[in-house]
Amino acid sequence: MFKIMLLVLYFAVMVGIGIMCRKHSTDVKGFVLGGRNVGPWLTAFAYGTSYFSAVVFVGYAGQFGWKYGVAATWIGIGNAVIGSLLPWVVLGRRTRIMTQHLDSATMPQFFGKRFDSKALKIGASAIIFVFLIPYTASLYNGLSRLFGMAFDIDYSVCILLMAVLTAVYVIAGGYMATAINDFIQGIIMLFGIVVVVAAVLNTKGGFMAAVESLSQVSDESAGAMVGSFSSFFGPDPLNLLFVVILTSLGTWGLPQMVQKFYAIDNEASIRKGTIISTFFAIVVAGGSYFLGGFSRLFSDQVDVATGGYDSVVPTMLSGLSEGVIALVVILVLAASMSTLSSLVIASSSTLTIDFLKDTVAKKMDDKKQVLVIRIFIVVFIAISSVLALVQYKSNVTFIAQLMGVSWGALAGAFLAPFMYSLYSKKVTKASCWTCFIFSSVLMMANIFFRSSFPAFMQSPINCGAIAMLTGLVIVPVVSAFTPKPDKALVDEAFACYDKETKVSQKTALGK
Repeated sequence: MFKIMLLVLYFAVMVGIGIMCRKHSTDVKGFVLGGRNVGPWLTAFAYGTSYFSAVVFVGYAGQFGWKYGVAATWIGIGNAVIGSLLPWVVLGRRTRIMTQHLDSATMPQFFGKRFDSKALKIGASAIIFVFLIPYTASLYNGLSRLFGMAFDIDYSVCILLMAVLTAVYVIAGGYMATAINDFIQGIIMLFGIVVVVAAVLNTKGGFMAAVESLSQVSDESAGAMVGSFSSFFGPDPLNLLFVVILTSLGTWGLPQMVQKFYAIDNEASIRKGTIISTFFAIVVAGGSYFLGGFSRLFSDQVDVATGGYDSVVPTMLSGLSEGVIALVVILVLAASMSTLSSLVIASSSTLTIDFLKDTVAKKMDDKKQVLVIRIFIVVFIAISSVLALVQYKSNVTFIAQLMGVSWGALAGAFLAPFMYSLYSKKVTKASCWTCFIFSSVLMMANIFFRSSFPAFMQSPINCGAIAMLTGLVIVPVVSAFTPKPDKALVDEAFACYDKETKVSQKTALGK
């Protein structure tokens, strides 16, 4: 009864905030970017909650904690430093300045205006729509396992519940409702992960006793010696490194992540947001992977061969008290709904602004665009829900597989072209197209022809990491051998950085 009352209260707050934020979502900029007037706390929490979802807490923490032991904590540290701190430092400020200067509200719109190419914009929007859907489907899967454990609810009911409630508050309040809800959801995640880690370790006699027990575990079938699961780098450091790369560097090119920088309000907010976002990642990601690192202590209850890695974390939590389980359910629900809302706004706004308005309905005014975005939110959530049900009953049982394919394709396609375009005038359209096509084809091939790949690249995690790293080479190399961009166009885009502005002395010293 306590768990149900807590859920009802949580849902009521989410929907109530969506209704309250309707006034901020009357035009496109308000609905998609919150009027570019979102402060550091809301932006940082929106970034963090969009980053970490059931995919991390249930899928990745279970899979990589089982494979690498406590060394999986390095993934959380990488997420904090490479995936949270550095993007804010390297991309945050320049993204905010240039996207406002180019009047772009989405990543495809940025590419279209930065390179004066409608085709590039449409190509980017197609990639986003195709590869965000499987990522969204993975969110439902992780949530369903915890709901099944806590409430014994049918999987289809879990999907319907999460889909409808997310759709209601996103459609009503747009980005601002999402940002405020993300803040509340982020507080729940911060508090919840600390409580859960402490509760689980307490069932094994506390931290020191748990580490001692883990140091005696081995897995000869996986080539893991005794003590390797409690060691500094774990039993497989190389594959661990590629997981860190995929899950950390990936945020630099994910549309729903980068879009958070479009909406932040001022310079001070960027500095504060950097600190807040990094702290959030250390606690939530670090805590999740640290928790998963002790999963081998529950090997007598976990059957990975039958239930898959997605069953690891729910099994670890199943013996906790009703109050803690209720907190866990709300924690994962908060993480999943915040990520889902971010994904559907990114995808629906891209289809409306970057595809329909420029090809089918060129005279569509602001109000009609907002209406169409809301319709696409419903469509996008419906498609991903159906895919989640199909995926659940198919051979693709790991959350990490879906996320690895999506992150690899999206970040591989956009990371290098976007980052270089903020800093260099030499980036060409041809280099962007090459990166788009290479990463998309590589990850699609990994889905359908995985067995034909070299053994190391059969994992979508490793394949996605390679796509990202290769993109960083493709863009400068192809740009060096393809026709240069129009000088006037590039100079106009970069003129935003030279624009003079008055600031207080606490920001910059006078002469």
